[in-house]
Amino acid sequence: MAHLEAHDHADLYVPHSFNEHIVDLGEVRLNYAIAGDASLPALLLIPAQSESWWGYEQAMPLLAEHFQVFAVDLRGQGRSTWTPGRYTLDTFGSDLVRFIDLVIGRQVIVSGLSSGGTIAAWLSAFAKPGQVTAAVWEDPPLFASEANPAVGQSIRQGIGPMFSLWNTYLGDQWSVGDWDGLQRAIPQTLPMSMLRGFAAMFPPVEGEQTSGIPQNLKEYDPEWGKAFVSGIATASCDHANMISNVKVPVLLTHHFHQVDEATGTLVGAMSDLQASRVAELVTAAGQDLTFRAFPDMPHAMHRYQPAVYTDLVVEWATKLGVLE
Repeated sequence: MAHLEAHDHADLYVPHSFNEHIVDLGEVRLNYAIAGDASLPALLLIPAQSESWWGYEQAMPLLAEHFQVFAVDLRGQGRSTWTPGRYTLDTFGSDLVRFIDLVIGRQVIVSGLSSGGTIAAWLSAFAKPGQVTAAVWEDPPLFASEANPAVGQSIRQGIGPMFSLWNTYLGDQWSVGDWDGLQRAIPQTLPMSMLRGFAAMFPPVEGEQTSGIPQNLKEYDPEWGKAFVSGIATASCDHANMISNVKVPVLLTHHFHQVDEATGTLVGAMSDLQASRVAELVTAAGQDLTFRAFPDMPHAMHRYQPAVYTDLVVEWATKLGVLE
């Protein structure tokens, strides 16, 4: 199937408070927004799976007081190119290596949420020498987004069943689009413990729509989720090896999570065991690790508590000497 560009589904999009730009990377065109003065240190924001760049929209004005901020739509999300059959950690990471070269053009701190946090970890390990100076991994599913992890639950023991439902009822590139069928299937298919956990991870955001298809899902290719559940997305990027190759200081946050005692199902980005192993590997790689646990925090700190997120990043960057 041919790649899909923003104009192929242009009727999906809504305006935002920052201007959007497109950079042509060859295989894909990535959409992004910028805030802050070019004299400030650069910060690249990497959204979660099913989150377009504007998930950071409330945090960007706060961050822009300290950084020049670049928030990007990954391939398969937002106004960036949708690429059937081409959703892997290595392609996401390689896209951003080129983005840093062509758009940012200088050293950068990277900060990603969830799958974006895993991509931030990829950049921490495999970006070009000198590109990345430090990294924020905001509640990333390290190990837990692999099909066969070295530690703890796999994606099939976590959020994978939800991704599978999205793909079944919405289809690759929204080729099915059965939203009503998806709504009926979720309570019939997913265990109540998972549904309760999702309510804590993803509570309603004040001012955002609460009925109909969420805007972020309209801008998301459900093939993303299928690539992770099948193991295709992570097959060429073993997490233990990736984390063992990290070359920059890391701020790791761990938010709401729970494990169902009856089934072992993980609701949350990582289990405590997985987070502990991540910390061990970063430290063993000789890198400074700042670990902060927020057990009651929803998954996306930058959306639900943007001031807390900003203060945390600024305090950490100041201690590193990136900010004065």
